[in-house]
Amino acid sequence: MPTVVLHPKKEQRVYSGHPWVFRSDIDRVEGPCQDGDVVRVVSSRGRFLAMAVYNPRSQISLRILSRKEEPIDSAFIHRQVKTAIDYRRTFADLNSCRLLFAESDGLPAVIADKFGDIVVLQVLCLGMEQFKQDIVDALVEEVHPAGIYERNDVPVRELEGLTQQTGLLYGTVPDRVEMVENGVHFWVDVKEGQKTGFFLDQKENRAAIAPFVKGARVLDCFTHTGSFALHAAHFGAKEVIGVDISDYACEFAAENARLNHVEDRVRFECANCFDYLRAAQEAHQKFDVVILDPPAFTKTRSAVQGALRGYKEINLRGMKLVREGGYLITCSCSQHVTPPLFREMLLDTQKDARVKLRQVEWRTQGRDHPILLSSPETEYLKCAIFQVLS
Repeated sequence: MPTVVLHPKKEQRVYSGHPWVFRSDIDRVEGPCQDGDVVRVVSSRGRFLAMAVYNPRSQISLRILSRKEEPIDSAFIHRQVKTAIDYRRTFADLNSCRLLFAESDGLPAVIADKFGDIVVLQVLCLGMEQFKQDIVDALVEEVHPAGIYERNDVPVRELEGLTQQTGLLYGTVPDRVEMVENGVHFWVDVKEGQKTGFFLDQKENRAAIAPFVKGARVLDCFTHTGSFALHAAHFGAKEVIGVDISDYACEFAAENARLNHVEDRVRFECANCFDYLRAAQEAHQKFDVVILDPPAFTKTRSAVQGALRGYKEINLRGMKLVREGGYLITCSCSQHVTPPLFREMLLDTQKDARVKLRQVEWRTQGRDHPILLSSPETEYLKCAIFQVLS
Protein backbone atom coordinates (compact mmCIF):
# COMPACT_ATOMS: atom_id res chain seq x y z
CA MET A 1 0.00 0.00 0.00
CA PRO A 2 1.30 3.51 -0.81
CA THR A 3 2.62 5.56 2.09
CA VAL A 4 2.43 9.34 2.36
CA VAL A 5 5.13 10.94 4.50
CA LEU A 6 4.45 14.31 6.09
CA HIS A 7 6.93 17.13 6.48
CA PRO A 8 8.61 17.48 9.87
CA LYS A 9 6.55 19.72 12.17
CA LYS A 10 3.50 19.27 9.91
CA GLU A 11 2.06 16.29 11.79
CA GLN A 12 0.47 18.40 14.52
CA ARG A 13 -2.78 18.85 12.62
CA VAL A 14 -3.22 15.07 12.50
CA TYR A 15 -2.17 14.60 16.12
CA SER A 16 -4.77 17.17 17.17
CA GLY A 17 -7.51 15.14 15.51
CA HIS A 18 -8.17 17.24 12.40
CA PRO A 19 -9.40 15.09 9.47
CA TRP A 20 -7.55 16.97 6.70
CA VAL A 21 -3.95 17.19 5.52
CA PHE A 22 -3.08 19.89 3.02
CA ARG A 23 -0.90 19.41 -0.04
CA SER A 24 1.80 21.69 1.43
CA ASP A 25 2.10 19.41 4.49
CA ILE A 26 3.22 16.41 2.41
CA ASP A 27 6.90 15.59 1.98
CA ARG A 28 6.70 12.60 -0.36
CA VAL A 29 4.78 9.53 -1.48
CA GLU A 30 6.43 6.14 -1.26
CA GLY A 31 5.25 3.41 -3.61
CA PRO A 32 3.00 3.46 -6.70
CA CYS A 33 -0.07 5.61 -6.12
CA GLN A 34 -3.05 6.70 -8.20
CA ASP A 35 -5.22 9.73 -7.52
CA GLY A 36 -7.97 8.69 -5.12
CA ASP A 37 -6.10 5.72 -3.62
CA VAL A 38 -6.29 4.71 0.01
CA VAL A 39 -2.89 5.34 1.62
CA ARG A 40 -1.05 5.02 4.90
CA VAL A 41 -0.07 8.36 6.43
CA VAL A 42 3.10 8.49 8.50
CA SER A 43 5.15 11.13 10.28
CA SER A 44 8.56 12.27 9.07
CA ARG A 45 10.04 9.61 11.38
CA GLY A 46 7.85 6.86 9.97
CA ARG A 47 5.31 6.67 12.79
CA PHE A 48 1.88 5.54 11.60
CA LEU A 49 -0.73 8.31 11.85
CA ALA A 50 -3.80 7.39 9.82
CA MET A 51 -5.44 5.74 6.85
CA ALA A 52 -6.66 8.27 4.30
CA VAL A 53 -7.75 8.81 0.72
CA TYR A 54 -5.21 10.74 -1.36
CA ASN A 55 -5.73 13.24 -4.16
CA PRO A 56 -2.79 15.48 -5.06
CA ARG A 57 -5.05 17.57 -7.34
CA SER A 58 -6.89 18.90 -4.33
CA GLN A 59 -5.52 21.41 -1.83
CA ILE A 60 -6.94 19.01 0.79
CA SER A 61 -4.78 16.16 -0.44
CA LEU A 62 -5.45 13.70 2.39
CA ARG A 63 -8.85 13.04 3.96
CA ILE A 64 -8.55 10.79 6.98
CA LEU A 65 -10.77 7.73 7.28
CA SER A 66 -9.28 5.94 10.28
CA ARG A 67 -6.57 6.41 12.88
CA LYS A 68 -6.17 2.64 13.07
CA GLU A 69 -4.07 0.69 10.60
CA GLU A 70 -6.94 -1.33 9.15
CA PRO A 71 -8.37 -2.31 5.75
CA ILE A 72 -10.48 0.39 4.13
CA ASP A 73 -12.97 -1.71 2.20
CA SER A 74 -16.71 -2.24 1.79
CA ALA A 75 -16.98 -3.74 5.29
CA PHE A 76 -15.34 -0.61 6.73
CA ILE A 77 -17.76 1.65 4.82
CA HIS A 78 -20.74 -0.37 6.02
CA ARG A 79 -19.57 -0.03 9.64
CA GLN A 80 -19.18 3.72 9.29
CA VAL A 81 -22.65 4.14 7.78
CA LYS A 82 -24.25 1.92 10.42
CA THR A 83 -22.49 3.77 13.26
CA ALA A 84 -23.66 7.12 11.89
CA ILE A 85 -27.28 6.02 11.56
CA ASP A 86 -27.33 4.26 14.93
CA TYR A 87 -26.21 7.54 16.51
CA ARG A 88 -29.16 9.35 14.93
CA ARG A 89 -31.62 6.67 15.96
CA THR A 90 -31.01 7.67 19.59
CA PHE A 91 -32.65 11.10 19.14
CA ALA A 92 -33.82 11.80 15.59
CA ASP A 93 -36.95 11.24 13.55
CA LEU A 94 -35.44 9.60 10.48
CA ASN A 95 -38.33 10.88 8.36
CA SER A 96 -36.39 14.13 8.02
CA CYS A 97 -32.75 13.70 8.94
CA ARG A 98 -29.16 14.10 7.79
CA LEU A 99 -27.96 10.51 7.91
CA LEU A 100 -24.33 11.19 6.98
CA PHE A 101 -22.43 14.40 7.72
CA ALA A 102 -19.08 13.91 6.02
CA GLU A 103 -16.01 14.18 8.27
CA SER A 104 -18.16 14.30 11.40
CA ASP A 105 -19.23 10.73 10.62
CA GLY A 106 -15.84 9.49 9.42
CA LEU A 107 -16.92 9.55 5.77
CA PRO A 108 -15.16 12.60 4.33
CA ALA A 109 -17.07 14.69 1.79
CA VAL A 110 -20.11 12.37 1.91
CA ILE A 111 -23.56 13.82 2.62
CA ALA A 112 -26.80 11.83 2.84
CA ASP A 113 -30.17 13.41 3.65
CA LYS A 114 -33.40 11.48 4.15
CA PHE A 115 -36.75 12.99 3.18
CA GLY A 116 -39.62 10.62 3.86
CA ASP A 117 -38.62 7.34 2.22
CA ILE A 118 -36.10 8.94 -0.18
CA VAL A 119 -32.36 9.46 0.42
CA VAL A 120 -30.36 12.12 -1.44
CA LEU A 121 -26.61 11.44 -1.65
CA GLN A 122 -23.63 13.67 -2.38
CA VAL A 123 -20.07 12.36 -2.78
CA LEU A 124 -17.76 15.34 -3.19
CA CYS A 125 -14.22 13.97 -3.26
CA LEU A 126 -12.39 11.59 -5.57
CA GLY A 127 -11.26 9.19 -2.88
CA MET A 128 -14.81 8.49 -1.71
CA GLU A 129 -16.26 8.20 -5.21
CA GLN A 130 -14.80 4.70 -5.47
CA PHE A 131 -16.89 3.71 -2.42
CA LYS A 132 -20.16 5.20 -3.67
CA GLN A 133 -21.80 1.86 -4.36
CA ASP A 134 -20.74 0.59 -0.93
CA ILE A 135 -22.36 3.66 0.63
CA VAL A 136 -25.56 3.06 -1.35
CA ASP A 137 -25.64 -0.61 -0.34
CA ALA A 138 -25.16 0.30 3.33
CA LEU A 139 -27.91 2.94 3.22
CA VAL A 140 -30.31 0.44 1.67
CA GLU A 141 -29.49 -2.09 4.37
CA GLU A 142 -29.86 0.38 7.23
CA VAL A 143 -32.88 2.56 6.32
CA HIS A 144 -34.63 0.62 3.49
CA PRO A 145 -35.43 3.66 1.31
CA ALA A 146 -37.76 3.55 -1.68
CA GLY A 147 -35.04 5.29 -3.66
CA ILE A 148 -31.63 6.98 -3.54
CA TYR A 149 -30.89 9.95 -5.78
CA GLU A 150 -27.46 11.40 -6.52
CA ARG A 151 -27.07 15.21 -6.35
CA ASN A 152 -23.45 15.56 -7.35
CA ASP A 153 -24.13 18.74 -9.34
CA VAL A 154 -21.62 20.62 -7.20
CA PRO A 155 -18.68 22.61 -8.68
CA VAL A 156 -16.31 21.50 -5.89
CA ARG A 157 -16.24 18.05 -7.53
CA GLU A 158 -14.36 19.55 -10.47
CA LEU A 159 -11.57 20.62 -8.13
CA GLU A 160 -11.23 16.93 -7.30
CA GLY A 161 -11.05 15.91 -10.97
CA LEU A 162 -14.65 14.65 -10.94
CA THR A 163 -17.56 15.56 -13.20
CA GLN A 164 -20.83 17.01 -11.98
CA GLN A 165 -23.71 14.58 -12.27
CA THR A 166 -27.15 13.69 -10.98
CA GLY A 167 -29.23 10.56 -11.31
CA LEU A 168 -30.92 7.56 -9.80
CA LEU A 169 -28.73 5.25 -7.73
CA TYR A 170 -31.36 2.90 -6.31
CA GLY A 171 -35.10 2.20 -6.52
CA THR A 172 -37.44 4.91 -7.77
CA VAL A 173 -37.45 8.62 -6.88
CA PRO A 174 -40.30 11.04 -7.77
CA ASP A 175 -39.62 14.67 -8.67
CA ARG A 176 -41.12 15.77 -5.36
CA VAL A 177 -41.17 14.04 -2.01
CA GLU A 178 -43.45 14.81 0.94
CA MET A 179 -41.62 15.08 4.24
CA VAL A 180 -42.75 15.83 7.80
CA GLU A 181 -40.55 17.92 10.11
CA ASN A 182 -41.71 18.74 13.64
CA GLY A 183 -45.29 18.03 12.55
CA VAL A 184 -45.06 20.38 9.54
CA HIS A 185 -45.46 18.94 6.04
CA PHE A 186 -43.16 19.98 3.19
CA TRP A 187 -42.77 19.19 -0.45
CA VAL A 188 -39.07 18.64 -1.21
CA ASP A 189 -37.71 19.03 -4.75
CA VAL A 190 -34.96 16.41 -4.48
CA LYS A 191 -33.93 16.66 -8.15
CA GLU A 192 -33.81 20.43 -8.73
CA GLY A 193 -33.92 22.08 -5.30
CA GLN A 194 -30.92 23.76 -3.67
CA LYS A 195 -28.21 21.34 -2.54
CA THR A 196 -30.02 18.14 -1.53
CA GLY A 197 -33.45 19.80 -1.78
CA PHE A 198 -34.05 21.10 1.76
CA PHE A 199 -32.00 22.59 4.61
CA LEU A 200 -32.24 20.12 7.49
CA ASP A 201 -29.63 21.81 9.69
CA GLN A 202 -32.23 24.22 11.14
CA LYS A 203 -34.71 21.48 12.10
CA GLU A 204 -34.19 21.78 15.86
CA ASN A 205 -34.00 25.58 15.67
CA ARG A 206 -37.32 25.73 13.84
CA ALA A 207 -38.87 23.70 16.66
CA ALA A 208 -37.34 26.11 19.20
CA ILE A 209 -39.39 29.10 17.97
CA ALA A 210 -42.67 27.60 19.28
CA PRO A 211 -42.87 29.55 22.59
CA PHE A 212 -42.34 32.90 20.87
CA VAL A 213 -44.73 32.84 17.90
CA LYS A 214 -48.13 31.84 19.34
CA GLY A 215 -50.60 34.59 18.48
CA ALA A 216 -47.78 36.65 16.97
CA ARG A 217 -47.30 38.68 13.81
CA VAL A 218 -44.17 37.17 12.25
CA LEU A 219 -41.81 38.30 9.48
CA ASP A 220 -39.58 35.58 8.00
CA CYS A 221 -36.90 36.97 5.69
CA PHE A 222 -35.00 34.70 3.29
CA THR A 223 -37.82 32.20 3.74
CA HIS A 224 -36.77 29.97 0.81
CA THR A 225 -39.52 27.31 0.65
CA GLY A 226 -41.16 28.56 3.84
CA SER A 227 -39.60 26.38 6.51
CA PHE A 228 -39.50 28.91 9.39
CA ALA A 229 -42.69 30.64 8.23
CA LEU A 230 -44.72 27.44 8.18
CA HIS A 231 -43.37 26.37 11.56
CA ALA A 232 -44.52 29.74 12.93
CA ALA A 233 -48.01 29.15 11.55
CA HIS A 234 -48.02 25.58 12.84
CA PHE A 235 -47.14 26.84 16.32
CA GLY A 236 -50.03 29.33 16.34
CA ALA A 237 -48.88 32.61 14.76
CA LYS A 238 -51.84 34.78 13.75
CA GLU A 239 -50.10 36.28 10.70
CA VAL A 240 -46.89 35.30 8.90
CA ILE A 241 -45.17 37.07 6.02
CA GLY A 242 -42.38 35.15 4.26
CA VAL A 243 -40.04 37.03 1.93
CA ASP A 244 -37.61 35.62 -0.64
CA ILE A 245 -36.04 36.93 -3.83
CA SER A 246 -36.76 33.73 -5.76
CA ASP A 247 -40.10 33.36 -7.58
CA TYR A 248 -39.57 29.59 -7.59
CA ALA A 249 -39.01 29.52 -3.81
CA CYS A 250 -42.08 31.67 -3.08
CA GLU A 251 -44.32 29.54 -5.31
CA PHE A 252 -42.99 26.40 -3.63
CA ALA A 253 -43.52 27.96 -0.20
CA ALA A 254 -47.13 28.80 -1.10
CA GLU A 255 -47.67 25.16 -2.10
CA ASN A 256 -46.28 24.11 1.27
CA ALA A 257 -48.69 26.50 3.01
CA ARG A 258 -51.62 24.89 1.20
CA LEU A 259 -50.27 21.45 2.10
CA ASN A 260 -50.51 22.46 5.78
CA HIS A 261 -53.86 24.30 5.39
CA VAL A 262 -52.43 27.55 6.76
CA GLU A 263 -52.70 29.67 3.61
CA ASP A 264 -55.21 31.92 5.41
CA ARG A 265 -52.50 33.02 7.88
CA VAL A 266 -49.35 32.85 5.75
CA ARG A 267 -48.46 34.79 2.65
CA PHE A 268 -45.24 34.97 0.66
CA GLU A 269 -43.82 37.99 -1.11
CA CYS A 270 -41.14 37.79 -3.78
CA ALA A 271 -38.72 40.61 -3.04
CA ASN A 272 -35.12 41.43 -2.23
CA CYS A 273 -35.01 41.05 1.56
CA PHE A 274 -32.65 44.01 1.98
CA ASP A 275 -35.13 46.22 0.09
CA TYR A 276 -38.14 44.74 1.89
CA LEU A 277 -36.64 45.36 5.33
CA ARG A 278 -35.78 48.94 4.38
CA ALA A 279 -39.30 49.61 3.05
CA ALA A 280 -40.94 48.00 6.08
CA GLN A 281 -38.88 50.17 8.40
CA GLU A 282 -39.74 53.33 6.43
CA ALA A 283 -43.42 52.34 6.64
CA HIS A 284 -43.07 52.05 10.45
CA GLN A 285 -44.23 48.43 10.46
CA LYS A 286 -43.85 46.39 13.63
CA PHE A 287 -43.71 42.64 14.19
CA ASP A 288 -43.80 40.49 17.28
CA VAL A 289 -41.11 38.22 15.82
CA VAL A 290 -38.59 38.83 13.03
CA ILE A 291 -36.68 35.84 11.65
CA LEU A 292 -33.51 36.34 9.59
CA ASP A 293 -32.09 33.19 7.99
CA PRO A 294 -30.04 34.36 5.01
CA PRO A 295 -27.87 32.21 2.74
CA ALA A 296 -24.12 32.29 3.36
CA PHE A 297 -22.83 35.80 2.72
CA THR A 298 -19.29 34.48 2.27
CA LYS A 299 -17.63 31.20 1.45
CA THR A 300 -14.07 32.52 1.88
CA ARG A 301 -12.14 34.01 4.77
CA SER A 302 -11.10 36.99 2.62
CA ALA A 303 -14.72 38.15 2.20
CA VAL A 304 -15.66 38.07 5.90
CA GLN A 305 -15.71 41.84 6.40
CA GLY A 306 -18.11 42.33 3.51
CA ALA A 307 -20.30 39.56 4.89
CA LEU A 308 -20.37 41.20 8.32
CA ARG A 309 -21.56 44.46 6.73
CA GLY A 310 -24.41 42.53 5.12
CA TYR A 311 -25.34 40.84 8.39
CA LYS A 312 -25.23 44.17 10.18
CA GLU A 313 -27.59 45.81 7.70
CA ILE A 314 -30.29 43.15 7.90
CA ASN A 315 -30.01 42.83 11.67
CA LEU A 316 -30.14 46.59 12.18
CA ARG A 317 -33.38 46.82 10.22
CA GLY A 318 -34.71 43.63 11.79
CA MET A 319 -34.15 45.00 15.30
CA LYS A 320 -36.00 48.19 14.44
CA LEU A 321 -38.98 46.22 13.13
CA VAL A 322 -39.47 44.24 16.36
CA ARG A 323 -41.98 45.73 18.79
CA GLU A 324 -40.84 46.39 22.35
CA GLY A 325 -40.51 43.03 24.10
CA GLY A 326 -40.74 41.06 20.86
CA TYR A 327 -38.16 38.63 19.52
CA LEU A 328 -35.40 38.63 16.92
CA ILE A 329 -34.34 35.21 15.65
CA THR A 330 -31.18 35.69 13.64
CA CYS A 331 -28.99 33.16 11.87
CA SER A 332 -25.78 32.79 9.89
CA CYS A 333 -24.62 29.70 8.01
CA SER A 334 -21.32 31.29 6.93
CA GLN A 335 -18.63 29.03 8.39
CA HIS A 336 -16.00 31.77 8.20
CA VAL A 337 -18.19 34.10 10.28
CA THR A 338 -17.34 32.47 13.58
CA PRO A 339 -19.63 32.64 16.64
CA PRO A 340 -17.46 35.35 18.27
CA LEU A 341 -17.55 37.45 15.07
CA PHE A 342 -21.30 37.03 14.75
CA ARG A 343 -21.84 37.97 18.39
CA GLU A 344 -19.56 41.00 18.05
CA MET A 345 -21.53 42.15 14.99
CA LEU A 346 -24.80 41.87 16.94
CA LEU A 347 -23.35 43.78 19.89
CA ASP A 348 -22.29 46.60 17.56
CA THR A 349 -25.63 46.56 15.74
CA GLN A 350 -27.79 46.81 18.88
CA LYS A 351 -25.93 50.00 19.76
CA ASP A 352 -26.72 51.54 16.37
CA ALA A 353 -30.33 50.36 16.59
CA ARG A 354 -30.60 51.89 20.08
CA VAL A 355 -32.10 48.73 21.52
CA LYS A 356 -31.03 46.19 24.12
CA LEU A 357 -30.83 42.53 23.18
CA ARG A 358 -31.57 40.01 25.91
CA GLN A 359 -30.31 36.59 24.89
CA VAL A 360 -32.86 33.82 25.22
CA GLU A 361 -30.96 31.07 23.43
CA TRP A 362 -27.74 30.68 21.45
CA ARG A 363 -28.06 27.66 19.19
CA THR A 364 -26.15 25.86 16.45
CA GLN A 365 -26.93 23.18 13.86
CA GLY A 366 -29.01 20.15 14.82
CA ARG A 367 -27.58 17.02 16.40
CA ASP A 368 -27.79 15.21 13.07
CA HIS A 369 -25.08 17.65 11.90
CA PRO A 370 -22.59 16.81 14.69
CA ILE A 371 -19.60 19.03 15.38
CA LEU A 372 -16.07 17.65 15.72
CA LEU A 373 -14.25 19.60 18.41
CA SER A 374 -10.98 19.11 16.51
CA SER A 375 -12.47 20.38 13.22
CA PRO A 376 -13.86 23.92 13.41
CA GLU A 377 -15.06 23.58 9.80
CA THR A 378 -17.83 21.26 11.02
CA GLU A 379 -19.35 24.07 13.12
CA TYR A 380 -20.91 26.64 10.83
CA LEU A 381 -24.49 27.48 11.85
CA LYS A 382 -25.36 30.16 14.37
CA CYS A 383 -28.98 30.72 15.46
CA ALA A 384 -29.62 33.26 18.19
CA ILE A 385 -32.93 34.15 19.82
CA PHE A 386 -33.07 37.57 21.47
CA GLN A 387 -35.76 39.57 23.17
CA VAL A 388 -35.61 43.16 21.90
CA LEU A 389 -35.91 45.78 24.64
CA SER A 390 -35.57 49.56 24.64
